[in-house]
Amino acid sequence: MSRTVPASVFVSDRQLGYTEPASTSRRAIVSEEDDIVKQARERLGIGIVLTVSLLMGAGCGGTGKTFYLNLQQKQAAAPYMEPEPVRIVIESFEDRRLDWSQLGLRTHLWGGVTNFNVAGTRLGEVTAQALTDRLKTRGWKDRAWTVRMVPSGAVANLNDADIIISGQVLDFSVNAKSRFFSTVVTTSSKLVIAARNLVDQSSTTRTIEGAQRETVFWFSDDDVQQLLAATLKDDIDRYLVDTTIEHKALRPVR
Repeated sequence: MSRTVPASVFVSDRQLGYTEPASTSRRAIVSEEDDIVKQARERLGIGIVLTVSLLMGAGCGGTGKTFYLNLQQKQAAAPYMEPEPVRIVIESFEDRRLDWSQLGLRTHLWGGVTNFNVAGTRLGEVTAQALTDRLKTRGWKDRAWTVRMVPSGAVANLNDADIIISGQVLDFSVNAKSRFFSTVVTTSSKLVIAARNLVDQSSTTRTIEGAQRETVFWFSDDDVQQLLAATLKDDIDRYLVDTTIEHKALRPVR
C-alpha cells in the first residue's frame, strides 16, 4: 500500500509573526545615541583645547621687551588734624641690589622672556618717594606729617629737620612663570630703613623683609605691577607699625 509523503514547506519567522524583543531594540538605539554624543563631546573638547592653545600661544612667546612698572599708589588722606611740629626729611634710598638692570622677568610658556623695570627713575628714589607720599597723607598715629624728600646726602642745614630718614634697598624683585592655563607671580623685598634723631643724636634702624605670591588665569603685565606695588605698601605699613614718633624723635615700638 503506497503512502503520500507531504512536501516540505519552509515557513520564515517573519511569516509566523516572530519579532525581536522591544527591549533589545531600544538598547541598541540608546547605545548608538551614546556613541554619537561621546564623539561630539570629544570633537568639542579637542576644538576647545586647540582654540585655547592658539590663544595662549599668541600671547605666551616672549620677545625680550621691557615693561616699565609704576609703583606709586594713591594714598587715602587721613582726616585733617593740626600737624605736630616735627620736620621729617627723607633721603633717596641707596640701591644695593646685586642686579640693577631690572626688577625681574616673566618666563613665557612657549619660550622667551619679558623683562620688568621701574618706570621713569631709580628704584631708590621710587622707594623713598613712596614713603614720603605715605607719611604726607596717613603716617604714624593715622595722621599726616610734615615731610619732604631730598637726594641722598643733600641735608646741609640740620636746623631744617628734626628727623632724617635714609635707607637701602637690598632686594626688590618680581618674577612670573607661565604654565598651561595659569601664571604664577612672586615678589620679594628687603629694606633697611634708618632714622637719625637730631634732638638727641640717637638713631633707629629697622630691617623689613616681604614676599607675596599670586596665581592668575589670564595674565596681564598689570598683575606684576599691582603685586609689586602691594609688596612695597606692605613694607611701609610694617615700618609704621614697628616705629613711632615721640618728642620729635623716631623710636622703635618694641
